[in-house]
Amino acid sequence: MTTDTTTESTTAALTIAVIGAGGKMGMRVSRNLARTDHRVRYSENSPAGQERVQAEGRAITPSEEAVTDADVVILAVPDLALGPVSQQLVPLLSPGTILLTLDPAAAYAGLLEVRDDVHYAVAHPCHPSVFVERYTPEEYADTFGGVAAKQEVVAALETGDDAVRARAEAVIATIYAPVVAVHWVTVKQLAYLEPTLVETVACMVGDLLREALHETVHTVGVPEAAARAMLLGHTQVALANTLKGDNPFSDACLIAMEYGRETIIKDDWKKIFSDEQLDLVIARMLHLNK
Repeated sequence: MTTDTTTESTTAALTIAVIGAGGKMGMRVSRNLARTDHRVRYSENSPAGQERVQAEGRAITPSEEAVTDADVVILAVPDLALGPVSQQLVPLLSPGTILLTLDPAAAYAGLLEVRDDVHYAVAHPCHPSVFVERYTPEEYADTFGGVAAKQEVVAALETGDDAVRARAEAVIATIYAPVVAVHWVTVKQLAYLEPTLVETVACMVGDLLREALHETVHTVGVPEAAARAMLLGHTQVALANTLKGDNPFSDACLIAMEYGRETIIKDDWKKIFSDEQLDLVIARMLHLNK
């Protein structure tokens, strides 16, 4: 299910608590929430994080107070802290509260404290597409999203009716704004998107490109400006040709691509899309073996 969010939400003002408001994501979502009519409470434990929150003119509220009577509680804390933080705060939530996390790993692994009368949502940004139309310097500079460039979001809500979904979506579209669409999936499907599709594959390929650039410059001796220009341009062409079907690759390029696949890629690489491997990578990410 996909929802178009290009039209302005009509959801009434909500009481929202941001737990971990001084962290990287906490600061990002807080800046967008601060520009709305929502009643927002900001909680942060670390002294450095508190300084960052207060430097932007936002008051610090203790977590136990922040979540009291909140319509939505956003846990913008590291994955490893989601279990303990949810154990501390979920018992204090009012019935019907939405607990929103920003990454699916802990929810999929069952680490969150669960109550039958609390709704659990996960929402992760897609980040601005390499193909998104940009017009201003601010849009070009916003590669992460949540500032100026348009992006889409994938979210999961396992319980709740249409009203609960609308409330969750209103907050999701705000914290990651500007958002053009929210795609609704299951928690497990979202876990296959992140980490499997985008971290295990896409981010790994990006780091492989960085290593290949280094080898081209420092081992082969190609001037860095020439190598970087060639790589960045051809990366866009490669993505456009494979994911958009813009232009067919030449016969010679197809032969080189096959050589690269034979040399670099393992034959059984698609096993990462099995439940066993998904459980394995999330266990590693969350240090569950410890």
